[in-house]
Amino acid sequence: MNRFEYIRPATVADAIAALNEPAARALAGGTNLVDLMKYDVAQPSRLVDINRLPLKSIEITSGGALRIGALVTNTDLAWHRDVREKWPILSSAILAGASPQLRNAATAGGNLMQRTRCYYFYDPSTACNKRQPGSGCSAIGGVNRIHAILGASDSCIAVHPSDMCVAMAALDASVEVEGPEGKRSIPMSGFHRLPGGEPERDNTLKVGELITSIIIPEPDFGAHHTYLKIRDRLSYAFALISVAAALRVDEGVIQDARIALGGVAHKPWRDFDAEKSLKGERVGNQSFTQVADFILRDAKGQGDNDFKIELARRAIVRALEQAAAGTPQDQADKSLH
Repeated sequence: MNRFEYIRPATVADAIAALNEPAARALAGGTNLVDLMKYDVAQPSRLVDINRLPLKSIEITSGGALRIGALVTNTDLAWHRDVREKWPILSSAILAGASPQLRNAATAGGNLMQRTRCYYFYDPSTACNKRQPGSGCSAIGGVNRIHAILGASDSCIAVHPSDMCVAMAALDASVEVEGPEGKRSIPMSGFHRLPGGEPERDNTLKVGELITSIIIPEPDFGAHHTYLKIRDRLSYAFALISVAAALRVDEGVIQDARIALGGVAHKPWRDFDAEKSLKGERVGNQSFTQVADFILRDAKGQGDNDFKIELARRAIVRALEQAAAGTPQDQADKSLH
């Protein structure tokens, strides 16, 4: 058994001080970290239990943005009245993930920090550059049905598992952190990273930094949004492909577009050039198909997951059609019950 310290700070400053060593880890809901410890994948020298910190509020700022405390549970966030009314795509994404029991424990900050569900990452008997840098990647040439088709490297083809983060990427969220060097704000697009030659690094946090809140700007796309998740079963399954899509439409012409993908890369995937290419286009299958092809222009399968390229193309088109029509996927799901 790996021995570790256990600390319960009462202030953010105390938590930052306790986290200021490379092998220290923050503990909130523990829905991912505790599993990793049980599998002997994570071996923290110190657990910093942050549940006493005052980071559990959801509020609207004076500028109309949504501020989410890092310790807000996924359940509270998904069912919050303001979120359901003004940021429904976020609520839909959260409710598409995990199970009610896990959402009751999991936190917004922890969701940002969760690690890949790659089979080999969870199996210490196999080679995994993410778990043990320099050991190799068993997924390349192995069983890789769930793995990346975009942004992968010769070191790692794992994907990020979150649904919430895909919606937050589409919503232009930013992550507020505090650390030994003070406070800073990280755009969602720059929080998670592609594997490159350092797949062990999931994000751009520095040693000692703690997520304190997430800021989401006031939306301007009205009813034109959807979160579409394609998975092997309807509940409690990670995405093979997911798409968060939001449009601003005026008389059938697209004024602005947001498209973020999950299940395809080491981070939520957003192509800003592809979004720009939709501006000024008329709503329709042709323009949606063209933008899907553009987003997937560099997609590469690994054998078992070759099917994900065509699946992603169809999912993007379908999500954009739903967003344009103002008929989000969660409404379609409700009609099945």
